[in-house]
Amino acid sequence: MSKKNKIPVVSKEVLIPFILVTSLFALWGFANAVTDPMVQAFKKVLELSNSEAAWVQMAFYGGYFCMALPAAIFMRKYSYKVGVLIGLGLYAIGALLFYPAAVTEQFWFFCLGLYILTFGLAFLETAANPYALAMGAKETATQRLNLAQAFNPVGLIVGLFVAQQFVLKKLQSDDITDFSALDEASKILIKTSDLLVIRNPYVILGLVLIGVFILFVVNKMPQAKDENGMPKIGQTFVILRKNKKYVLGVIAQIFHTGCLVMCWTYIYQYAEAIGMDSVTAGYYQMAAFILFTIGRAVGTYLLRFVSSGRLLMYFAVFGMVFTLATIFIQGMVGLYSLVGISFWMSLMFPTIYGIALGDLTEEQSKVGSAGLIMAIVGGALLPKLQGLVIDLGGRGVADIKILGVSEVNISYGLPLICFIYIAWYGLRVSKKYEAY
Repeated sequence: MSKKNKIPVVSKEVLIPFILVTSLFALWGFANAVTDPMVQAFKKVLELSNSEAAWVQMAFYGGYFCMALPAAIFMRKYSYKVGVLIGLGLYAIGALLFYPAAVTEQFWFFCLGLYILTFGLAFLETAANPYALAMGAKETATQRLNLAQAFNPVGLIVGLFVAQQFVLKKLQSDDITDFSALDEASKILIKTSDLLVIRNPYVILGLVLIGVFILFVVNKMPQAKDENGMPKIGQTFVILRKNKKYVLGVIAQIFHTGCLVMCWTYIYQYAEAIGMDSVTAGYYQMAAFILFTIGRAVGTYLLRFVSSGRLLMYFAVFGMVFTLATIFIQGMVGLYSLVGISFWMSLMFPTIYGIALGDLTEEQSKVGSAGLIMAIVGGALLPKLQGLVIDLGGRGVADIKILGVSEVNISYGLPLICFIYIAWYGLRVSKKYEAY
């Protein structure tokens, strides 16, 4: 452990490239946070049903799932830098497509923009995560990834702020109780105005991404070399399938991503059950993001003294305790517990990632990274299941009582199951693969 303390997390030679790669983590955090509120915005502006508006999230997570593996296969032939440049290009194109989408006022066009945008995010995450791991000594790889990932919640906070202050607060349709009752001419004027409001942050983001793209082009980026050469893709799949630490890590990542999205998405329904309006609930979501940011910083520091698997287990156990409080303590204390869960989730994504890829070669990591990014699909599947639990008693959030609490409380039994698995995975890793 003393040797690990002497090894720099990031050496001076790669400091500038590392800062550039770290900026990518904030950029995709921004996209995640600014897109979530768009479900409600599109539903109101375009008079969509809940199932129709859900295509926003389907397009978002669908892009991740579909492109992660092709991105990894592409980067086996080329470098991480090329992968990053393609990711930034697709991200910018998807964001800029919001301009013609707003002109045509077609919902499918917006979804197409999001789908292409997340093609770019899949390239960026598939490249940037293992790239950060490779920018230094293996002994500090997980800590280095946690440091880079610490800037992801910064993007989340900025994205949520932009969505609240520059989109949701400016939507004219949101101030009208019965939008469908307006005459056709009034609806057209309001719809055109509101779609421009939705368009603007994405177009500005697209222009920022072009600037970041240029920075990557003009800067020399290091590229780690695999001394063992490039194995066949089929051989790599066989090696990954036989690596239990990796396979169980992918499952842990599915549970973690699902847990994260469930705790953040349904905080509004939990607040509604105790009589709180959505605007006020949004501030509690912001508090959750801030705790998430603090947790990343604390976790990165603690990794210098505690092994990755053991610290992952500790955080998961505390997550279980806060989730139990969220389920069985109603009122504001339960809401505070739900917000507090974010602190304990903060360490998990980069730590699971680092553990799962820890003993793989450079080329194996490129393909293995794709599996861990595809695991983000848990963020689409598990929240859908939680929504079904909340709907058990009807369309409300507190229609029936189960074990003495409302169905929205009971729905947090799903995140509890996720934490139990992650705690077990951390314990298994600490006992079987780690020396301290």
